Amino acid sequence: MIGVATAATKTAAREPRKRAGVTVLSTLTAWLTRPLASFHLLLAVFGLLTVFGLVMVLSASSVDSFNRDGSSYSVFVKQVMYCVAGLVLFYIALRVPVRLLRRYSLGLLAFCLGLLALVLIPGVGTELNGARSWFVVGGVSFQPVEFAKVAFALWGAHVLVTKRGLMTQYRHLLVPVVPAALLMFTLVMLQPDLGSTITLFVVLLALLWFAGAPLRLFGMMALGGLTGGIMLAMIAEYRMARLTSFLDPASDPSGNGYQAMQALFALADGGLMGRGLGQGWSKWQYLPNVHNDYIFAVIGEELGFIGCAVVLMLYATTAYVGMRIAFRNTDPFIRLVAATLTTWLVGQAVINIGYVVGLLPTTGLPLPLISSGGSSVVTSMLVFGLLANFARHEPEAIAALRSLGPGRVGRLLRLPTPAPYRPPARRKTSRPVPKTRPGAKSAGASGTRRSGAQPRARGARSGPGSRAQTRGGHR
Repeated sequence: MIGVATAATKTAAREPRKRAGVTVLSTLTAWLTRPLASFHLLLAVFGLLTVFGLVMVLSASSVDSFNRDGSSYSVFVKQVMYCVAGLVLFYIALRVPVRLLRRYSLGLLAFCLGLLALVLIPGVGTELNGARSWFVVGGVSFQPVEFAKVAFALWGAHVLVTKRGLMTQYRHLLVPVVPAALLMFTLVMLQPDLGSTITLFVVLLALLWFAGAPLRLFGMMALGGLTGGIMLAMIAEYRMARLTSFLDPASDPSGNGYQAMQALFALADGGLMGRGLGQGWSKWQYLPNVHNDYIFAVIGEELGFIGCAVVLMLYATTAYVGMRIAFRNTDPFIRLVAATLTTWLVGQAVINIGYVVGLLPTTGLPLPLISSGGSSVVTSMLVFGLLANFARHEPEAIAALRSLGPGRVGRLLRLPTPAPYRPPARRKTSRPVPKTRPGAKSAGASGTRRSGAQPRARGARSGPGSRAQTRGGHR
């Protein structure tokens, strides 16, 4: 009897917890069905990542800032300035009409290609960390390749959406997107910057994948990318050293494997709860680039596994809401751009965390919105602004904004009401009127009347471009 009573008591104790869990889940599900749920969730993740990044930059850069400038806040102040500039671009991207993004995407890409060529000129571009990829103006440095990634995603999506009925033909699928990507790869590798080349390759893969390219194409691209990566590693001695140190960092713990080993030591030292915010040891000149590429190691050391899990959850939420925006929109351009930008942003975070924990070779890619650095932070905020703009273009969101008004956030930011998507009208091809022979006036006239009275059947061949028109129309 005592055992039965104990079991009944335990069952009764579990019931309130089960009901509480079901209540929380149902509340979250109901909230996600709201028209502007994607927009508000994206703003929340964006704000959390930005604030968290500023806190960690202040903690990780204090020692290095003091050693360089005599102030513990010099790097942090620069990061705040970059965040202010990024917020301006975030607001502009949030307000810009989608039709303007498509109209000026080619001009933006051409401008970025010009900057990529200009930065290679000695005396114009500045060489930092072995790569001539920076412009320095008035003490402020920025990388044009970061903005080139956004421009390429916008232009590539515009081209592929325009040709969406011809995706089964390689000449329409690959030209001109792949040649433009190869030109960008060449300009970036001349700097040289392997990390940016990898992210550009991720953008290209995402564009082709979400555009519906055949699977066999990705096998060929993966083989080509692997071959090119091995060749680049063999050409440059420092890249080969990175690769060998990744395979066995303990073989040279004080040389090429020093950074990887110190990052692992910092993560292991953090344990479950961490040493406490600001109490880490790795920033005391033990781990190079601690507030840039390896800031995730500081997160693990000071905030422990819990802090790392929070960061992973924030990026997982970013992936979810970005793909939610892509799949809930009806505009094919928005769908393709949103999915591509989300893949790039989250993929860069995965690569950064991967090489910090020892799963990938070091590439020098920063952690979006968390690592210090002007170009990366500003570009990440620009991407979040575009995604927030696309979230307001979901059909349910447009209907709610038009019927219920802009809401508190819209009134605060003075956001315009987004226009609904209207598919482009299909062009009607008219059948040419045959010339009449002398003496057959009535027959020609009747033939003309018949051709005007009876419209051409859909999909019928009417000239040299009928095959492409038929495919595009049916698809």
